[in-house]
Amino acid sequence: MKEAKLSTRHLIGIKDLLEEDIHLILETANHFKEVLSRPIKKVPSLRDFTIGNLFFENSTRTKLSFELAEKRLSADIINFSASGSSVSKGETLLDTVQNILAMKVDLIVLRHPSVGAAQFLKERTQAQIVNAGDGTHEHPTQALLDAFTIQEKCKKLKGIKVAIIGDILHSRVALSNILLLNKMGAKVRVCGPPTLLPKHVSTLGVDVSYKLKETLEWCDVANVLRIQTERQELQYFPSGREYNLYFGIDKSTLDQLEHEIVLMHPGPINRGVELSTSAADSKHSVILEQVENGVAVRMAVLYLLAAQKSA
Repeated sequence: MKEAKLSTRHLIGIKDLLEEDIHLILETANHFKEVLSRPIKKVPSLRDFTIGNLFFENSTRTKLSFELAEKRLSADIINFSASGSSVSKGETLLDTVQNILAMKVDLIVLRHPSVGAAQFLKERTQAQIVNAGDGTHEHPTQALLDAFTIQEKCKKLKGIKVAIIGDILHSRVALSNILLLNKMGAKVRVCGPPTLLPKHVSTLGVDVSYKLKETLEWCDVANVLRIQTERQELQYFPSGREYNLYFGIDKSTLDQLEHEIVLMHPGPINRGVELSTSAADSKHSVILEQVENGVAVRMAVLYLLAAQKSA
């Protein structure tokens, strides 16, 4: 493996990464994907390195993916969940983290409902921080695994037309994907109901469309986002049925396109709303490949950040 290093000690957001950093992470992830296909899937790369997984928000895929990546690298792990912890007694985020760091934890993987929580910790602690999602802000490892999957299927990122469809307004996945794809030279279009598209989204360097079929005809890759009802304080569309009528994708929609596209989704899927079961399980779908690639990409991120600590 090359001796190239990341330009940063933390992964707070895609905005902080250079194009060279992204190339390095994806290249390293490719190496770890090969490792994961071997009979013995574990490597001693992070032996004696301790990682704290702090999840102040419910998560299944991201939490399990990070845990498995850490175990595959032979790291020691501390898992923390806000439910049933001292947080419910009024303990602050900083107090919680400082108590965990007193146990000689080297790196913190943080998911938090508040925008900027990862940046807040980075500025106030000595530990390395990986942002596993902060509110509606960023989710950098999801964008990296999405890019890895696109590159795997399309053989490149530059010039690839990627449509991000659905609840852009509440999605940290959308912002991280837009930032990464723009850096890597892809062409990005967002599509959804006007109420679910941020007012100034076009300033991020993306095309904007409110027409699903036209967008699907345009793109090479469709990354379909979940309707995040838990983050919606207002009613942004009349019903799930009506959303599905105008922006839902089923297998017949895909089969009618003039060219074959790659279908992605960060999960969990609201089947029957943004995607039908026939679409999610179709030959177009790489959703399970995204899950598999998530472990390799997170292994790459943790490995490269740990190398910064020992440098």
